This record gives sequence, structure tokens and C-alpha cells, in this order.
Amino acid sequence: MANATEAKAAGLGGCPVHHGFEPFSQADPFPSYAELRAEEPVMYDERIGYWVVTRYDDVKAVFDDWETFSSENAQAPVRERGPQATRIMADGGFTAYSGLSARIPPDHTRIRKVVAKAFTPRRYKALEPAIRANVVAQLEGLLANPGRRGDLVKELAYQVPTITILTLIGADTSQVDTYKRWSDSRAAMTWGDLTDEEQVPHAHNLVEYWTECRRLVAEAHETDPDSLVGDLVRAQRDGDPITDHEIASVCYSLLFAGHETTTTLISNTLRVLLAHPDQWRHIVDDPTKIAGAVDEVLRFSPSIVAWRRRATKDASIGGVSVPAGADVLLVMGSANRDDAKFDDPDTFDIERPNAREHLAFGFGIHYCLGNLLAKLQAKIAVEEVARRAPGLELVDGDAIEFGDNLSFRGPVAVPVTWEG
Repeated sequence: MANATEAKAAGLGGCPVHHGFEPFSQADPFPSYAELRAEEPVMYDERIGYWVVTRYDDVKAVFDDWETFSSENAQAPVRERGPQATRIMADGGFTAYSGLSARIPPDHTRIRKVVAKAFTPRRYKALEPAIRANVVAQLEGLLANPGRRGDLVKELAYQVPTITILTLIGADTSQVDTYKRWSDSRAAMTWGDLTDEEQVPHAHNLVEYWTECRRLVAEAHETDPDSLVGDLVRAQRDGDPITDHEIASVCYSLLFAGHETTTTLISNTLRVLLAHPDQWRHIVDDPTKIAGAVDEVLRFSPSIVAWRRRATKDASIGGVSVPAGADVLLVMGSANRDDAKFDDPDTFDIERPNAREHLAFGFGIHYCLGNLLAKLQAKIAVEEVARRAPGLELVDGDAIEFGDNLSFRGPVAVPVTWEG
């Protein structure tokens, strides 16, 4: 079995070899993932201080073993907060903690049980007509452009899931841009690579964000709204073990994860389908294939490409020893293209029989609670685009850029055009 010292010192003279892997670059990480899987599937990356895990079976096994590999670091800043940002957040009363993803049992078990009772298919069904109407309205606005050019991120994917999650939570749906600003700051502060100075404006935004989450909970106690927050406050009143701070933390998580990754899922689904015209045509001709196509996009080009864990004791991953306290980066974007699990994994195939076995939503006790809502919104978006704009085409799909980030891979823009 390889030990930690041997695994860290790869290459001549102990110089690290990274196989083309750049932790914060999402331009096209898949070739480097393939190299890592083939040559060093469990690699210590001293640039970020994480053990990078890239094979499907290893990633799944770590997710599944929550006792050995804790989620306690899942929401920790990748780069330590600087003194000024730390002071701003402390002075502003910022005490937000993860809703679920970074909590560990027994707290995770207790809170998830309460939240799961509120996060129900009944709420999805109630939201579906509004989601479809919103998609149609956004799409009609896009197609009204006399220049017959538009951006699927800005003019469709940006707004739809944000309105959905704000409606679900019971927040002000007129404040999309404000919530997006806060979400951008959360992504930058938690998963970005910022200097101390660059952190300052984001620290102010996070204070505002957390203040609003706490306000929503306080308001729900007074107004008893028909919303997810209202459901959680009522559950608390009826004796379920959840505090106001924990409800606010759930809001803090959902108001980010509930729309940011779905914006990316909608963008990536349409981007990848339009980049494969033959598969897009199958979708247009037979909309029953859309659900399978969404799962294949989640495998082929997921919104979240990497997630984090921490070893609670000396452990082994794929035959490599990692010490207690080691931080681990699970690269789902790589696992989903492991040829030991998926045949011809670099080929996009909407009829792939095992596409649903992707790890884009994680695995085990932390499996994404909102996965059905995210997939529903992507499905509706594709249905309406296929129905109303079947001739949509990408504009220079190879030039699409992706934001720099450790965990999230979202296109900055998806430019499209269509015939009049």
C-alpha cells in the first residue's frame, strides 16, 4: 500500500506531477481527469492541500463511508479568510452554517429528517405550472430579439430556477439580482481563490445574505406563510427538533444551491444537446427522451465537478494511505467519465442505459435532497425549447467559457441563434 510520503512525492527529485490538473480551472478539465484516473487516481495536490480522488469506485466509496470521511469541510473556505473579511463578517453577526451538506450525524440526521418532510413532491407539483409559465415567458422574450441572437444563460437559465427557489422558500421574487449577487459572493468566498483584498466586498454581501435568511425565519413566525420556511417553523412549533438558526442555515444553503446549480444544469443541458445536433433532433422528435438526456448531461457535464470530505482517522483510498485530518477532493466530474463504469464515457449518448448511476448529486447520506426539483426544471426548459425553438443553434460552441472555481462548472454564456 502506498503511504502519504510516497504519494506526495511524484516525479523526478520529488517534484509534484499534476497530470495537467488545474484545481480552479474549468475550461476543459476532462483530459486531465483521464490522466489522473490512469496514472495517479489518488493524488496529493500540495497547491490546495487536498488528496484528489478521480475514479468512480473510489469516489463512491468515500461518499458512502461518512464515518471515516466526514463532510465537516464541505462548506469551509478553500482559501482562508483574510483579517478584514473576517472582521466584517464577525461585526455583521455572520454565524451561518451549512444547512445539511457540511453537517454530520447526529445533527445531520435530525435536521434532514425535518427538512425532508417539508421538501416534498407536493411542493414540486404545486410549483410546476409556475415553472413552465416562467420558462415560456423567458423563452418568448429571447425569441422576440429582432437580431435572432441571444444567451441561454442570461435570458433563460439565470432567472427561472431563482424564481423557483425564492417562491419555494417564501422570499421576495422581485429580488433575483440581489440573491444572485449574494450567491456569487458565496461561491467566490467558499470555493474561489481570492486575495484578502478581493474578499472584502464578498464579505459584506454574505453579511447581507445571512441577515435576510434570519429575517425570513422571524417573519415566518409572525405570518405563518405557505412556504418551505413556513413548513419548518410549523414543524418546530409542533415539536420537531430544529432551531431558528438551523432553519436560517437551511435557507442560506437552499437560496444558493437551490438555484445556482440548477442555472448551470439548464445551461449545460441545452448547451450539450445543441452541440450534438443528431441527439437534439431525437429530443425534438421524441420528447419522452428528455428525462434520460438530463441524466446523461449530469454524467457528461455536471454542474458540480468536485466536492470535499475530511478523513476522521488514518484511512485508505484506492490503496493509497491518507492520514487522519486529510482533506479529500472527490472529483465527480472525473468519476462520471470512468470507463470502468461507463462504456465509451467521453461520448454523449442520451440513451445510455446506466446514465442515472452518475455521482453528480453525490451518494450516501448527503445525496442531494433537491435533485428532483433540479431535474424537473431542466426537463421543462428542454421541453419548451424543443417545442418553440427546435431550430436553435449554438454560436461558436467551442468558444464557450467557464468560470474559475474549485467545484462548480458553469458556462459564463451560451450564445445561440435561430432562423426567422
